Amino acid sequence: MPDLIPLPARFTLYTDLIEILSEAAVDHAKRVAADRKFARRKRIGDARKPGPDTPLWNALIEWVQPHLARRGAKSNLARVLGLPRQRIYDYFTRRTMMPDGEAILHLLLWLAAQESTLEPGRHARPVG
Repeated sequence: MPDLIPLPARFTLYTDLIEILSEAAVDHAKRVAADRKFARRKRIGDARKPGPDTPLWNALIEWVQPHLARRGAKSNLARVLGLPRQRIYDYFTRRTMMPDGEAILHLLLWLAAQESTLEPGRHARPVG
């Protein structure tokens, strides 16, 4: 094997930089491969799961919780949403599921009615 030609001093900085970057690239590739081994593949149409990645749903749960403290409130909400009682338990107690868009819209309307200052059965009249 022939002797290596010595590089000028100005090129040694570049060779050191290339060596550091190549080591970092190899380390990164190893980490990505390790993470990919345990990652679940995202399927088309796969639903989002509640947790730290759903801050708006978590805020809505905290907003609804005080209204579900009364006895029978969860059953009444289940009737309003047209869902089984167990689903309300999954949404607000276990926090393992999220409703679909239509049920969330009904939930927001129910929440607005719960926080309304009007008497039950009364509706606001238009001004004028």
